[in-house]
Amino acid sequence: MLKPHAQIWTHLSRLHKDVPAWISANFSAEPSRALPGTAAAQESAPAPLATTLPATPLRSPETGTDSQEGQTEAGSFTDQLLIPILSECPGSKTRQALQDKGQFLARQERWDELSNLIRSSDQARRSTSCGQPKADLLAYGARSDVVNAVEHALQDRTAKPGGGQTSLGKKGSNRPKNSENPILIEGVMALESLRRDHPKDSYLTAIVALAHIDIAWTWRAAASQDYTAQANREAQLRRCTAHFDRAAVLLAPLDDQSKSSAFLLAARCALFAGRSADTLDVADAYAALIDQTPSNPRPMRALGVQMLPRANGSYAALELEARRTAARTQEQWGAGGYTWVYFDAMALDEQACARVDPKFFLDGLQDILCADPSQEMINLLAAYCAVSLPKREGISASADRHRLEISKAARWLVRSHLRELHPLIWAHASEGFDNNARITSLRRFAAHGQAKALHCIAGIYRDELDSGHRITFSPQGVNLTPA
Repeated sequence: MLKPHAQIWTHLSRLHKDVPAWISANFSAEPSRALPGTAAAQESAPAPLATTLPATPLRSPETGTDSQEGQTEAGSFTDQLLIPILSECPGSKTRQALQDKGQFLARQERWDELSNLIRSSDQARRSTSCGQPKADLLAYGARSDVVNAVEHALQDRTAKPGGGQTSLGKKGSNRPKNSENPILIEGVMALESLRRDHPKDSYLTAIVALAHIDIAWTWRAAASQDYTAQANREAQLRRCTAHFDRAAVLLAPLDDQSKSSAFLLAARCALFAGRSADTLDVADAYAALIDQTPSNPRPMRALGVQMLPRANGSYAALELEARRTAARTQEQWGAGGYTWVYFDAMALDEQACARVDPKFFLDGLQDILCADPSQEMINLLAAYCAVSLPKREGISASADRHRLEISKAARWLVRSHLRELHPLIWAHASEGFDNNARITSLRRFAAHGQAKALHCIAGIYRDELDSGHRITFSPQGVNLTPA
């Protein structure tokens, strides 16, 4: 018999005190998105793609010598490349405060207050300095206890010897071992009970649907990392599908309301990452979302991935939607809409890279920089050109021609605009901006990003370094002095 939802919610809010120590040590850490968590993760993700802040592993800044490996890797450049290192991206405190606010109101069961806060943020189109909707962050915080509890339970199960194997039930049927761990169901059932208590509140309904979507991605990730019995992986994928299906049922009655709500539209678009849909329907849904939040590049990037044949589109649809998006967002981004739509798609798919219009893409790159000349954006674009694109070099000659042409932009981005280093952005670029990448140590992850960035910058300034110069970066520009 299920517990009353109030009692269940109290239980969930105490999970970080009850679960094993390795979970407790990570529970209070900032969830990274991108996501969507860290600023860099929240910049993008090829897989649920950050329009709704998909769940990501909790990452804790550990003490000790975690970063020594990355520091050693970067050591040969640190004496000659003097550049300010920004360990925390601008706006991260604001993002974390909004997530904490949503989590606090959920734990206190102040649902009406939470719903009104999300509604007002959504209707007023309030966003952070980097264009992320505040309503999304509040909603992510509200469901984070439930989603993180499921993720930790699945990690704990697969970490145990034999934890990923199947076991036979009394009737001889295969089912995943420990699949009925109460943590895997109690939290989402508490949210479902909450929704029944507020049947007319579309924002709370959307929070429940988004929790199902996040949990679905967690099950999919568990299946992709399970190398044991095929039956076990199939069972995990069925759980993933069931959560996506439930989210679709919850969101279906909200179609009319979503026409005037970017938050509800984003929730609807998040469904496409886990379900097949008509290409035109996907394109129209994203177009409506982009029209409501044209200054936010995340939906444009998500649209590009959805237009790939591997998702719900085609290469012709990708090109068409990239040009349509550029036309619709010209006031905000110039030609940048074309670049944003191809941004992740081109890094993921060789044919997309071979078909892109490189001149249009590079024009868009410059227009993006004119619209947002922040160091966060410059680090993102430079890391993309220097790290993400070259990563797949050598697979396709036609793609490589465009990849090489666009990658050259890293040189002028670094030389003309880079003034400080954001290691987490470079680290995520090395991971293909994958929000679901599992990171055991934030310090080691950042150190790897810093080492990668310094290596790329050293290559761009190779002539100056070889001639014995020290290169100093400052807000006023770049100075060369004898070493």
